[in-house]
Amino acid sequence: MTPPGTGFGRKSTTREPIIQEPVSIEAASGSEAEPEATRRAADVAESSRANRGWWDRNADEYQVEHGTFLGDDRFVWGPEGLDEVEAELLGPPEELKGRDVLEIGAGAAQCARWLAAQGARPVALDLSHRQLQHALRIGGSFPLVCADAGALPFADATFDLACSAYGALPFVADPVQVLREVRRVLRPGGRFVFSVTHPIRWAFPDEPGPEGLTVSASYFDRTPYVEQDEEGRAVYVEHHRTIGDRVRDLVAADLRLVDLVEPEWPAWNTAEWGGWSPLRGNLIPGTAIFVCVRD
Repeated sequence: MTPPGTGFGRKSTTREPIIQEPVSIEAASGSEAEPEATRRAADVAESSRANRGWWDRNADEYQVEHGTFLGDDRFVWGPEGLDEVEAELLGPPEELKGRDVLEIGAGAAQCARWLAAQGARPVALDLSHRQLQHALRIGGSFPLVCADAGALPFADATFDLACSAYGALPFVADPVQVLREVRRVLRPGGRFVFSVTHPIRWAFPDEPGPEGLTVSASYFDRTPYVEQDEEGRAVYVEHHRTIGDRVRDLVAADLRLVDLVEPEWPAWNTAEWGGWSPLRGNLIPGTAIFVCVRD
């Protein structure tokens, strides 16, 4: 079984890692068995611990597999390939100059690097130290911060904008806490834009072919997807929220939703990325992008 959402490219590769040999799940857990995929409860602490470990172990493979698509300094919102250059969800590029921007779940900080090229002052934050090592490898003059999105280490009203391309929100047990933290660090009038796996995908098998077009689970089942070791310890967790849940979370965090973007699959994109593919992308949405404002 593969996860209903699969993060943004939760997919392995056989190519060599680009820094050093990553620690496998088996080595980290002391077990040779593959992790068991299940649906069960997972709280804030377990989700954070599991996902920090998963991304630290798999960052090398992720960047090798998807680095070309992501680029070193592109701002891509999801596997469809929607680029901020065209979307302008944070605003026109010429208006980004001088803006303080927080990227949450930055990975190798590709989006932050694009923002810096527009004259913005980005800060790239990620839970995974290993992902941020890749940001260092690629380079950039902006700050890198290793921290949990549920406890942002910044003063109130520090940023003009915040963004997250498949970062943090799909993996946290308490999304309202993250959204409240984002609101806290935004200045009045600040905008927060984030993308996540489109919630409808949780009702379908995470397969790029025809088998991924038949509903196999309830859209309304919020039970987290968990991969666990032989001791029952989670090594990867992903949380499901319906569209309505996401809207209510924003309201609870006192953020105002101004747009909800569902990117269509473009004709030029012939690539498969985990469960994303041209076949599925032309029939059902794969990404949801929420554009919010702090009043």
